[in-house]
Amino acid sequence: MDIHTDIPLKNYTTMRLGGNARFMVDVHTPNDVATICKRAKEQNLPMFVLGGGSNTIVHDEGFAGIVIHNRIPGFHVIAETPSDATLKIGAGEVWDEVVRRCVEMNLTGIEALSAIPGSTGAAPVQNIGAYGQEIAETLVEVEVYDTQVGAITTLANEQCQFAYRYSIFRGDQIGRYVILSVTLKLYRNAPQPPFYKAVQDYFDTNNITIYTPQAIRDAVIAIRTDKLPDPKVQPNTGSFFKNAIIEDWQLNQLKVEYPDMPTYDMPDGRFKVPTGWLIEQVGLKGQVLHGMKVHDKNALVLINESATSYADLAAAREEIIGAVRDKFRIQIEQEPLEI
Repeated sequence: MDIHTDIPLKNYTTMRLGGNARFMVDVHTPNDVATICKRAKEQNLPMFVLGGGSNTIVHDEGFAGIVIHNRIPGFHVIAETPSDATLKIGAGEVWDEVVRRCVEMNLTGIEALSAIPGSTGAAPVQNIGAYGQEIAETLVEVEVYDTQVGAITTLANEQCQFAYRYSIFRGDQIGRYVILSVTLKLYRNAPQPPFYKAVQDYFDTNNITIYTPQAIRDAVIAIRTDKLPDPKVQPNTGSFFKNAIIEDWQLNQLKVEYPDMPTYDMPDGRFKVPTGWLIEQVGLKGQVLHGMKVHDKNALVLINESATSYADLAAAREEIIGAVRDKFRIQIEQEPLEI
């Protein structure tokens, strides 16, 4: 387990911005994680866990502590019945490869989460979701190293306090846990309609009437390929902004002024408003701000065209947030974490 110094974090994140890490180490086992966390604590070094770097923004000054690059492997069926299978997956596994393997096993539950970049360990952090599925719906438990007590433990689904793009790992317990593995329970039954509108539209357009996990995966990959830029070609973090969540009274007021505003019901009685639609309405879709381009196919996405610093990104972000707030009185929020 080699510790490297002065590592450019822009080479490890898909936005390709930011300064250097003072230290960086690849971890391949839970024991590696325990060892490095104890060493960091002894030396009073801050820590940050990095997976695929697709949901992380780095400041220009870099990170003065140690970045733990999570590479823990593993893909094991630990229980199965004729109707379901439970899998334990290492946090360092590439998420889309996990989805692909599960779909090839004809398991359903995460197929709509295809083509989401990043590692498996990052999936529960922001409770990844797309096209009608969320990781919280299939997650049984998360194995973690608890830096507060210096031990490996497990957190059940309910202990993670999942909500829309939220968990304790990016909430009030941020920095406490290093995710080691994720346990999922998936099912052998065929996916059942109704499907998310974009998926159903794809099925209708392509005359698909036999629904399988592979059919859902193929549809999602095709949709995402069309509307989201490849971070390997155009630096970006996928959806840069969360969709807005508003209260009932706010929706009623806005519908008077903007009757065509799309909304989606949330389980808690609030309403989701597509932030891409809000950004488009303020005239910023396709615009370049401080070297950051608002994607012309999906205004949730910011592409680094010529920005050279976090400061450029921050200026573009604040301009977008301010324009939406001024027009709609809605405060939109950034999705990627920052170090």
